[in-house]
Amino acid sequence: MNRKKKLRLIQISLLLLGTILILFTYSDKQNNSQLRILNKETQKKIQEQLANQSEKEDIFYNIEYSGLDLSGNRYILKSEEAFNDKSNQEVVNMKLVEASFYFKDDTILKIFSKKGIYNNQSLDMIFYDEIKAFYDGSELSAQKAEYSNSGGYLVVSGKVQLNDTKGNIAADELFFDIKKQTLDIASFDDNKINANINLK
Repeated sequence: MNRKKKLRLIQISLLLLGTILILFTYSDKQNNSQLRILNKETQKKIQEQLANQSEKEDIFYNIEYSGLDLSGNRYILKSEEAFNDKSNQEVVNMKLVEASFYFKDDTILKIFSKKGIYNNQSLDMIFYDEIKAFYDGSELSAQKAEYSNSGGYLVVSGKVQLNDTKGNIAADELFFDIKKQTLDIASFDDNKINANINLK
């Protein structure tokens, strides 16, 4: 009989201990309801960013487009961040852009820019803000580049600087005809084209 009393006393003690633990656990959660994984300042910043973000836009991260242009050249277009207007889904605005064009003669043109615009219907592309381009041992810098898929050309403009093993060119605009594989160099407002060409 003494043993049964001890067992019942132990059971009651364990039940009371469990009840106390449960009460403290839930009451502690209620008291600390202000605690979050993110502190209040970070939460406030996120809420402000979400409030400022337009409901008219879709935002994407680390996107990639690839395909063939009308001349049959393959391209890959990448962007770390992109967004489009829900009312005009075919135009994609991009940040931190990288484009690779693989031409039929086995040469590759790479273009990097801080910003860009891609039309996913016409496949036209605009690159702007600190453009760097690399093609067949040449390096180019400019402020803007426009690729027209339908026209089969690439226009590079704004403080254009082309450095090559054969020489250097500074101009206002370069016009690459992809179909004919020709290059026209232009200067505006009576500015001269600066060129240093190694003919050897």
